[in-house]
Amino acid sequence: MAYNLSVSQSIKNLEISAIPKVFRRVFEILPGFLSWSLLSVFILVSFYQPLLAAYLLIAFDLYWLAKSAAIASRLVQGYVHLHQMDGIDWSKRLNSLGDINNAIRGAYEERIATNGYKNLSLRHENSRYITYLKNLQKSKTDILDPNSIYNAIIIAAYNESEDILEPTLKSLTDANYNPDNLIVILAYEERGGSEIKDTVSKLERKYKNSFHHMMSVCHPSGITGEVKGKGPNITYAGNVLHRYIKENNISTENVLVTTLDADNRPSSQYFNYLTFIYCTSSNRLKQSYQPVAMFYNNIWDAPAAMRVVAAGNSFWNISLSMRPHLIRNFSAHAQSLSSLIKTNFWSKETIVEDGHQFWRSYFTFGDDYEVVPLYTPIYQDAVLAGTYWRTILVQFKQIRRWAWGASDVAYVAYYGIKDKSLKTGDKLSKFFRLLESHVTWAAAPLILAFMAWAPLFLNPNANQDIVVHQLPIVISRIQTVTMIGLFITIIISLISLPPRPKHYRKSKTFLMVFQWVLFPITTLAFGAIAALNAQTRLMFARYLDEFEVTEKAVKHVK
Repeated sequence: MAYNLSVSQSIKNLEISAIPKVFRRVFEILPGFLSWSLLSVFILVSFYQPLLAAYLLIAFDLYWLAKSAAIASRLVQGYVHLHQMDGIDWSKRLNSLGDINNAIRGAYEERIATNGYKNLSLRHENSRYITYLKNLQKSKTDILDPNSIYNAIIIAAYNESEDILEPTLKSLTDANYNPDNLIVILAYEERGGSEIKDTVSKLERKYKNSFHHMMSVCHPSGITGEVKGKGPNITYAGNVLHRYIKENNISTENVLVTTLDADNRPSSQYFNYLTFIYCTSSNRLKQSYQPVAMFYNNIWDAPAAMRVVAAGNSFWNISLSMRPHLIRNFSAHAQSLSSLIKTNFWSKETIVEDGHQFWRSYFTFGDDYEVVPLYTPIYQDAVLAGTYWRTILVQFKQIRRWAWGASDVAYVAYYGIKDKSLKTGDKLSKFFRLLESHVTWAAAPLILAFMAWAPLFLNPNANQDIVVHQLPIVISRIQTVTMIGLFITIIISLISLPPRPKHYRKSKTFLMVFQWVLFPITTLAFGAIAALNAQTRLMFARYLDEFEVTEKAVKHVK
């Protein structure tokens, strides 16, 4: 069934456009200014004070050595935790919520059954689960009835083919979750043309009886005040979903909304896991839920450089999941419909609606708002376009779009100053972490890659100083130690790969190891340069006001 919605129902709440232009421009310039300044400072100090530059560079590399070790450690912890959660029967846990005492007894029985060294990890998780249940019982948390919860899935589409969209729908039908509690919305763009409309209609006819309800929603083009992006599309679909929920007398607190891109495929455990966490949370209406985005759908098909980028981004998400206080909404995420209504859904004024949703929610719900990590994957595509060079360009644009999150600096500064109810320390901490993350994203890889030679090249007399003369060697040895983190990454990349497709020879597995020689290049080209490009455009008000959809291609085996 296709729905339409009147545009007049849109309202403004905590919007970017409400920020005074002068204020906004100052803070839009800030990230790029700091990134370029940091690079310039190292160059200037190398020219005028090469010895000082040498000590600064050694200190900087030692800092990144410590940071790399911490990231590698969290990656291992996150990977282990991801597999711990994957071994849990979340359906059984969900169904046991009706009686906490029975749930605790069942958990004790499970712990006894998992006795032994091989089950040590699962046994440890089961002990934590028992503690979790006892805390629920003690706190008298209002546990929701899982059968009353509906999971709504908004799948955003622009002009993707049936080959891309259907596997996403298939992953929903294959999920280990009651399909009668799933509501699926295919949200597509009018500007995507007639082909996407035909594709969506065909898929809706095919899958309409597979869920509690399924509908397609066409987002009209040319609405004033909207960027051409995912945010306006899923917000429009969210409003249609809200109307459907009201018409069917379903409580908005009983509806969880997950947003997916066209190529996203939730794990079979995702909906049971998400519903369990939601039903047992005492702060559920001030939370959003973040699964681990893993770019593994077509990892065997993508070019080597894109495989490195995809694996690196996947592992960063795993590592970040171990630091919940730093997690921000990214790509696929979930929030209750009740919460989304209070934030007026997602922003229609930015192309980074996912990360921006964290700040909308933070300034709506206050200090109590949090992002809860879900240790289960949402599988996504690595970048693969029609040709190799096209793939490189599309990959660069995708990372640049992610780096456009630097535009949130002005938003956080303005509403942070305006909202007096939030804790000052918390606001400042979040602001400076946001700013620091974008500056180091753009500048740090360039400093690590090139600045060790700057004192020698820029100052003719620097060669006479033994510290400056030995600087490239010292830096090289520090970075060699840092490579231990890369070695751990390579091991996890191999053991986490999906099965090799039959049409690829075994020799392709060896390429999955050798591809990591491209890591320094991909870090610079698809990391630092893309981020610096985004920040420089922001400095000069050359806005990315259109969501450049990541082109998706599928390799067909003959």
